[in-house]
Amino acid sequence: MLESVVAQVGKGQINIETGKIAKQADGSVIVRLGDTIILAAAVASTKAKAGQEFFPLTVDYREKAAAAGKFPGGYFKREGRPTEKEILTSRMIDRPIRPLFPSHWFNEVQVQSLVLSADGENDPDILSIIGASAALSISDIPWAGPLAAVRVGRVKGQFIANPTHTEMVESDLDLVYVGTATQVMMFEGSAKEITEADYVAAMNFAQESCQPVIAALKELTQRAGKPKRQITTADVPAEVLQEAKAITADRLLPAVTIPGKLAREQACSELVAELTKKLKEKFGEEKVTDFLVKDAFYTLQKEAVRCLILNDGKRVDGRGFDEVRPLSSEVAILPRAHGSSLFTRGETQALALATLGTTEDSQEFDAYTGGASEKQFILHYNFPNFSVGETGRIGAPGRREIGHGALAERSLEPMLPLKDFPYAVRVTCEIMESNGSSSMASVCSGTLALMDAGVPMIRPVAGISIGLCTEYDAENQLKRHQLLTDIIGWEDGLCDMDCKIAGTERGITGFQLDLKLPGIPHSLIADALEKARVARMKILDSMTQTLATPRAELSKYAPRIFTVKINPEKIGALIGPGGKNIKRIVDESGCEINIEDDGTVRIYAISEECLMKARREIEGMVAEIEVGKVYRGKVVTIKEFGCFVEVFPGKDGLVHISELANFRVKQAEDIVKIGDEIWVKCIGVDDKGRIRLSRKAAMADRDRAMNEKPAGGNEKPGAA
Repeated sequence: MLESVVAQVGKGQINIETGKIAKQADGSVIVRLGDTIILAAAVASTKAKAGQEFFPLTVDYREKAAAAGKFPGGYFKREGRPTEKEILTSRMIDRPIRPLFPSHWFNEVQVQSLVLSADGENDPDILSIIGASAALSISDIPWAGPLAAVRVGRVKGQFIANPTHTEMVESDLDLVYVGTATQVMMFEGSAKEITEADYVAAMNFAQESCQPVIAALKELTQRAGKPKRQITTADVPAEVLQEAKAITADRLLPAVTIPGKLAREQACSELVAELTKKLKEKFGEEKVTDFLVKDAFYTLQKEAVRCLILNDGKRVDGRGFDEVRPLSSEVAILPRAHGSSLFTRGETQALALATLGTTEDSQEFDAYTGGASEKQFILHYNFPNFSVGETGRIGAPGRREIGHGALAERSLEPMLPLKDFPYAVRVTCEIMESNGSSSMASVCSGTLALMDAGVPMIRPVAGISIGLCTEYDAENQLKRHQLLTDIIGWEDGLCDMDCKIAGTERGITGFQLDLKLPGIPHSLIADALEKARVARMKILDSMTQTLATPRAELSKYAPRIFTVKINPEKIGALIGPGGKNIKRIVDESGCEINIEDDGTVRIYAISEECLMKARREIEGMVAEIEVGKVYRGKVVTIKEFGCFVEVFPGKDGLVHISELANFRVKQAEDIVKIGDEIWVKCIGVDDKGRIRLSRKAAMADRDRAMNEKPAGGNEKPGAA
């Protein structure tokens, strides 16, 4: 049966409908805002695969060119591998819904979202999160929703719920917020140095904006929802867990508090090996699998670490709760990179390389759903296996790497004056070691590499991650908690939160929240933001001791740029038929040349010699010889009545024999020969556009100039 509900969020009306399309899915909905429409469908397998040892949740978001009335790019004219936008949106849907599935339930679940219509103004990512929540809520899949999502912008100090792409151009905030009826589940986005107080206000606004959607989803579930299916979870048997606890009782805590990540992991691996042997001896190999032992040990390890934090007031590596690990950084460590840096925070280390290119190197992509279709700044993050001392598949970047790179990229971009910096900029962050929050280390190393390259950053950016360890009572009320500054890998995996905050000394530029809990109060986030601010100031202070401001000059290996402004009507002449002229200049000078519609011509060159050669060619092709100006040109033809001198490529004028010298000249060959370079002055242009030049007048002008100041160096043909 067709059912639909409506939620008014800000100025927009969100329609959610079920019962018409994709009825064989466990749950499916159509969500619409404006003329942007998405389909979200959820399906769960009826039983877990044999030997399944993890929760196989797959979230897939796809944009279709047809939704925007376009053809896909490429030879096959068909959508292919997911784009970066599709991957990031898939992650954005996945992260808030994942904690609401039952623990130790291993049935495969797939949540898919398809963009069916795109109006170019309303982004479908928010609708896809709402759609996933709706599809899971009305399905028989066990899931503890609903949740709602909203994008918050801020224009002229006023918060806007679900702003359009046009409104976002003027916004200094891009906050994607996901919440339950009372608490925050996830957020991510960027801002232009928003203060912590304003960020909390934005979250409060977002939480309030989510309420109409939450109410609509509850109504839809009541009207169209299926009874939740009965499930079986793969919990560790109580007697096995009890025996494991007895075996590891005296040695678990010493093992998890050994200094150094690798030493701790080695000690725990030895405990797991011993535990496996003894549990199998007691209960038999049929009952006790290797996975069951690891699961039991993980449970005990998690309990030990959390008790250490909440009961003993200690962390596994011995730090205080607000203490940042030791910091160090270096710059200019790679001779050929335009900018480079190595940033180390404890056992997390990021190597960053900055590369400058022409604006032609900017990344272009299809933007079916609206927004920007080109990126002038790109940050790529790579996480090799050796960074954690492991082996594994080596291939293209995975979703995690793409997500971490996007977070670092949007954290840095607000501090790059890209409109006034005519270069494409790429940063590659290679993680050399990892033990917690390598994405925030990438922000720090990326900042230093950019400044080392001479990119005029407005202010340095640093990032830090804040963790959380909680305890709830029997009524599921928060009993006690502890925030953890600069979490390590174990604190991320065994505790409850990874809240990444990046920014400058003035405010926040990038943020991302991941939870393992079904939501937390805003008050905890407010405390986490303050702890992140204090830690950020310490990190920025350490970074500025290495490099306080961007270098005054670019690397000698970076392309130099010279801008020439020409009459837009002469662009065609500069380019030439079939690009003949501009190709010749590029080939002969070795420069890259970009021409814009307004007549701005940018020349990119590695050497000054190449730059000047291209500049002379361009100016010569578009410049006009002006009366009264002195030029240095080449003699190209000699006649009885004088000689012709080429001042600019393809543009010459006549020097009459009477204008060759300040005395009587019998024949032109007495003064000049073909190929000579001489100074000439334009003394007139007749009504047919013929140029009259004078060597005699130019010599007189230069003699006067020589008497006024020292002579300069030799000049090539062109304007004086």
